[in-house]
Amino acid sequence: MEYVSGGELSDYIIAKKRIREDEACRLFQQIICAIEYLHENGIAHRDLKPENILLDYNRNIKLIDFGLSNTYRPGEMLKTACGSPCYASPEMIAGKLYNGLTSDIWSCGIILYTMLCGALPFEDKNATSLYRKILDDDFLLPSYLSSTAQDLLKQLLNKNPLLRYTIPDIKQDPWYNISDNKALEVSETKIVN
Repeated sequence: MEYVSGGELSDYIIAKKRIREDEACRLFQQIICAIEYLHENGIAHRDLKPENILLDYNRNIKLIDFGLSNTYRPGEMLKTACGSPCYASPEMIAGKLYNGLTSDIWSCGIILYTMLCGALPFEDKNATSLYRKILDDDFLLPSYLSSTAQDLLKQLLNKNPLLRYTIPDIKQDPWYNISDNKALEVSETKIVN
């Protein structure tokens, strides 16, 4: 088993309070690359969160914990609500059939928000109130975020899964391209089972 000395992304966020946009972009590019690889192989992760992303010595990501993952065929919808509530997509929480990739992209948006802001966009100790916020409320975008970061977050956290960004949309987004780490190929992404 590989030793991943950097620990969980969640601990890194807590230690930094929030991550600078250029560094967050580099990490986000790797996360998207890992998700793209999974979905090209018919796997929805369904439990994406900073606790399930490890950092190696060079702060490259390692995606872990596939306990709630599911395989699917192109066009097939999933129905099991699972994962961590703060990172779950509105369509999953509403009990609707959902697209695994689109739902994972929502979770990536929550992760990006958390990296950039040091807090979750939707939080409540009461599960019912949390679900209501995810389904109905808007999230706050701090003024210290660049306009391009704000625009990307709005697209990733679009409550309508049909209007939410796809991976090609994300890769064309101006904010996604602020880091020169774009040369990262899917084959280089590390996924640990």
